[in-house]
Amino acid sequence: MDLGIRGKRALVSAGSRGLGRGVAEALAAAGVEIVLNARGHEALRATAQSIRDHHGVAVTAVAADITTPDGRAEVLAAAGDIDILVTNAGGPPPGLWSDWSRDDFIAALDANMLTPIALMQATLPGMIARRWGRVVNITSQSVKSPIAALGLSNAARTGLTGFVAGTARQVAPHGVTINNLLPGIHDTDRATYLDANAARAANTTPEEVRRSREATIPARRYGTAAEFGAACAFLCSVHAGFIVGQNILLDGGAVNATI
Repeated sequence: MDLGIRGKRALVSAGSRGLGRGVAEALAAAGVEIVLNARGHEALRATAQSIRDHHGVAVTAVAADITTPDGRAEVLAAAGDIDILVTNAGGPPPGLWSDWSRDDFIAALDANMLTPIALMQATLPGMIARRWGRVVNITSQSVKSPIAALGLSNAARTGLTGFVAGTARQVAPHGVTINNLLPGIHDTDRATYLDANAARAANTTPEEVRRSREATIPARRYGTAAEFGAACAFLCSVHAGFIVGQNILLDGGAVNATI
């Protein structure tokens, strides 16, 4: 399918690996110019060059912490006028409700709620003026079905979901859509980290934790970054203009809900 977005320009945050890289690869395959952001210089540089080599599109790499005002300003200055925004950030650490201080909650909000909101506030006016734009926020299945050990993530990402619910309806008349993608467990560094953490707590191995988690997923496997990226690219396409303010699960059926 031709996604109809060749020549568009996209900003993808946390795009050097994992789901962010999957998204960047899928958009680049559709002919989209990429502004790629991540904190790690080496991984970012390698990913940017790989995308250029494989897809023949322009890639601007900006190594900065986008969750800080200075880092965000640097990324936005390099991005210029963008047509597509994909927000993404690693989730905060797991723990118990009694573990977290106010500072922990502020850090989670900064990364997983306030930064995506700030990026939308910076880029939506240009999209509205050009009468076309796509925003996809990568959140988590936890906004549909909370994960007990991820209370910081549950709270921050649900706050972002509430902001999007109203904002998406306000910008839709201008040809701009905002939607959220809710990943379940995907075969990424984040899953490896969570599996290792769970293994230590249960005095078992990460491999056993993974087998147990896969058994709870109807698809009986972890997702891949490539299939996640393809779904995101479709939401960014010309064919998705009637999808507004939705929270779309990509979890292999793990969330057991009728609606």
